[in-house]
Amino acid sequence: MTREEFSELLLELTRRLTTALHALPFDPVPGQAVGEELVRAHCTGADSLPRILGVIDAYLLLYCLEPERLETEEARVRCTRLQHAIATGFARALQERTRSEQETLSRAALTAQKEIAGALHESEARFRAIFRDAALGIGIADMEGRILDFNESLARMLGGSDYHIRSRNVRDWTHPDDAPEVWRLQGELMRGERDHYRVEKPYPRSDGTVLWTNLTVSLLRDPNGEPQYMLAMMEDISERRLFNLRLRYQATHDELTHLPNRALFFERLEQALNHDSGYRRVGLCYLDLDGFKAVNDSLGHAVGDQLLIAVAERLEEALAGRGRLLARIGGDEFVAMVLDPSSPAEVVRLAQRALESLSSPVEVGGRELMVRTSIGVVEGAVRELSSSEMLRSAEITMYRAKSEGGNRYAVADPDSDARAISRHHLTHHLPGALKGCEFFIEYQPLIRMADGRTEGAEALVRWSHPRHGVLGPDRFIPLAEHTGLIVPLGRWVLREAVRQAREWQDEGRGGTEPLRVNVNLSPRQLHHPDLVEETVGVLEEFSLSPEALCLEVTESAMVRADDHELKPLRKLSELGVGIALDDFGTGYSNLASLRRLPAGTLKLDRSFTEGLQHHPADPVDLKIVDGIVSLAHTLGLAVTVEGVETSGQADRLRELGCDSAQGWYYARPGPPEQLPVTV
Repeated sequence: MTREEFSELLLELTRRLTTALHALPFDPVPGQAVGEELVRAHCTGADSLPRILGVIDAYLLLYCLEPERLETEEARVRCTRLQHAIATGFARALQERTRSEQETLSRAALTAQKEIAGALHESEARFRAIFRDAALGIGIADMEGRILDFNESLARMLGGSDYHIRSRNVRDWTHPDDAPEVWRLQGELMRGERDHYRVEKPYPRSDGTVLWTNLTVSLLRDPNGEPQYMLAMMEDISERRLFNLRLRYQATHDELTHLPNRALFFERLEQALNHDSGYRRVGLCYLDLDGFKAVNDSLGHAVGDQLLIAVAERLEEALAGRGRLLARIGGDEFVAMVLDPSSPAEVVRLAQRALESLSSPVEVGGRELMVRTSIGVVEGAVRELSSSEMLRSAEITMYRAKSEGGNRYAVADPDSDARAISRHHLTHHLPGALKGCEFFIEYQPLIRMADGRTEGAEALVRWSHPRHGVLGPDRFIPLAEHTGLIVPLGRWVLREAVRQAREWQDEGRGGTEPLRVNVNLSPRQLHHPDLVEETVGVLEEFSLSPEALCLEVTESAMVRADDHELKPLRKLSELGVGIALDDFGTGYSNLASLRRLPAGTLKLDRSFTEGLQHHPADPVDLKIVDGIVSLAHTLGLAVTVEGVETSGQADRLRELGCDSAQGWYYARPGPPEQLPVTV
């Protein structure tokens, strides 16, 4: 090629690598084709491959990375894998070219034996030229293994004198790292049972180092077909093998702590859980540092990295032992594997040692930092576990330890795992359920105690889950609150409830007094900036009077809100929307705080009225309810009682002056068309 042609080739190969680097999903295979192209372009000098890979390592990310498409850490991993693929393709193409040379050499050798005497000299000269000038190491031995001849390349590879090489038999060139099949294949060839074989084989050099080769040995037969000579050809792959080992190490070890990474850990775990591994039981300790994000946020990532290194060193020292593996599998997550523990208690003791190793402060950058960690412990028989199930169980258990206060360990429990998996499943499917219209609303009537008429209904959302059936709000509302999906879900409930209230009015339900609909407002919705605008918009969309809507806010959420956070509720109250203080009496507020809250109704928690179900009624509960009702009425608040289940309870609450009530005594939640007018 001309210089311009060669530059164009390199530019095209760079484009291929850039495309592969950013591809989704990522696939390093195009790197193999790049390696093959470089061999076809004769970039095969002794130091070509290291220089090629060095250029890619130094400049591919520097000049070709598009940060908006790919994060730097992921790009580094991909670049390493592309280098590995290039080396693989390069080696494969070089082997193909070598094999072609070997076949040419073999044909020349055979032809030299078969040619008539007149052509013998010319053929032998051609063979000698190839033999002498080949970059491969070439040696010829008789069928007893005595070395008869070899070229300069072979002598240079082995680093020995002529006498040193000739004085040894082929069988003497053994090495502890020889593959088991090497000498079996050699024996078959020396007996004439095979014509050639190819293996990767190490040779000891005279200076004590090791030469790694791609070795091809062929059998040369005489004109009668009888084995006469053995022809060995060696390609020096020592540098390439070291490079591949280095790439393998980088791909399987954490760059910061030098511990095995997630990929290597899973590889070893799957090997241990294989039924043919010989192991009977496996234990895991899954560790996660408590509050590590605060270290990064307050002291910087450099300090955080130094802390991780120090933690890794302590854990490695504390957990070291035969049949154990410590790996870093995430940002601040470590996992220790124990093979064939003597009992589950051994794995627990390992968790205890990990906690003890981190009990004293860690000095980082002149600071002493306390390290807390939560550990999930799981142990079981090999045949009962898969790698993903085992790690998931350990992770779930670790989060249970964290939820119990952290800086402790917890042992895996199947029932706890099942509940956590169920929560995860529901959380994962919440967005799809909202889009797929799997939610519906049931309405529980609110009864005016003075005359038994229905004055409204509370909208209670349900989830018709395709797998778990109908789920109550206690199963999914906390998950929706945690994920932020409570805002769109609450918006949907509000719109559906207002639409239903409008429909009841159009049907004439409630007569001259339109039915009111109560909608629960979550703490996250309370802080949503568009609460007032969205509520007014829904009322206007269905032409419903604000007085026909009441928003229920839990006592804990309303009491914790400051004056600024209460402004949306005050504005809605001024517009005519009812505000109810839900679950009153659950222990968060004092009675004096009621005066500052924009509530018009106080919903008394069922825990205060359970004592009124008995006969005679609990006198303490009677006095408490009587006092709360009197205070509420003094403050101008109506009182609604939840959880009314008996007629005696209803009579006593009516006598105490409660304004309205709801509960199974009157009606269970049901579809809107079944809402009673009176009870």
